[in-house]
Amino acid sequence: MTMKEAMKERHTVRKYKNKDIPADIVSCLKERIADNNKVHGLNLALVTHNSEGLSGIAKMILARGVNNYFILAGTETLDLDEKLGYCGTDLILYAQTMGLNTWWVGGMFNKKGAQKNLAMDHVKINGIIAVGYGETQGVPHKSKVATEISEYKGSVVPQWFKNGVEALLLAPTALNKQAFKVIGEGKQVQITYGNGHLSGVDLGIGKYHFALGAGEENFEWKTENPRLV
Repeated sequence: MTMKEAMKERHTVRKYKNKDIPADIVSCLKERIADNNKVHGLNLALVTHNSEGLSGIAKMILARGVNNYFILAGTETLDLDEKLGYCGTDLILYAQTMGLNTWWVGGMFNKKGAQKNLAMDHVKINGIIAVGYGETQGVPHKSKVATEISEYKGSVVPQWFKNGVEALLLAPTALNKQAFKVIGEGKQVQITYGNGHLSGVDLGIGKYHFALGAGEENFEWKTENPRLV
C-alpha cells in the first residue's frame, strides 16, 4: 500500500484487538519516528504495551484495547503544533501502509501518563495517536466539498490543485471541522485554518495531505506559510 492509498483507506478507529504489533513493524515505526525527529527537531516517541497516555474518560467511554501509541512532543516553538500535525500525519499514514489502524487523540489524552514514557521532561506534549490492529477498519465521516474550502485564482484550475484539495478533504481534524481555506494562484498555494486549541496541529495535518495529493514538485507554499522540510 502506498502513502496515497493509505490516505484514502485510513479512518479513525477507537477499539483495538488484543494483538501485539510484531517486532519488525515496531522497528520500522521507530525508524520513521527517528527520521521525523531528526528532520523537524521533535521528540516523537512510540509506546507499546501500556495505556498510560489515554485519559480515564476515554478508556471508559470511547476506547477499548488501546495499548500502543505515538507521543506527539517537542520543544516549545511558535510552529511546534504545526510540526506535530505534519509529522503525526506521516506516522498515521505510514502505519496504515503496514496494516495498522490509528486514532488521533487530541483532547482526551493523559499528559502525565504520556510524560512518564518520555526520556525528557522539558518538552511539550500535545496529543497522542493510538496505533494497533483495529476491531474494524473504521468508516468515513461526512465531508465538506472542495468549493467550501478552496479557491483557485485563474481561468483553469490545474489538476494538481484539484488533487491536493481532494486529499485535504480526507484529513482528520479536531471535531471533524475541516476549517481549512486554500487559495491557489499560479504555482503558489496558501493554506490557513480556523482558530482553536488544535488549529496549529490541524494546519500541519492539512499541509501534509495537500502536499501528498498535489505532489510537492507541482507547487510551492507562499512565504507566510513555508513548507516544512
